[in-house]
Amino acid sequence: MARWRLSEEEKRKYALAERLGLLEELEKKGWAGLPAKDTGRIGGMLHRGKAK
Repeated sequence: MARWRLSEEEKRKYALAERLGLLEELEKKGWAGLPAKDTGRIGGMLHRGKAK
């Protein structure tokens, strides 16, 4: 994956996934392979501004 091509929002999503311990699973399965609970948690953290 070429992270240098990602938008700032995508970079924040990947950073949150890494912080939550989901990065390895995300890289194997993609966003569609993650449970809704996990993707919702990431989206909620982005919305609340905790993705710094």
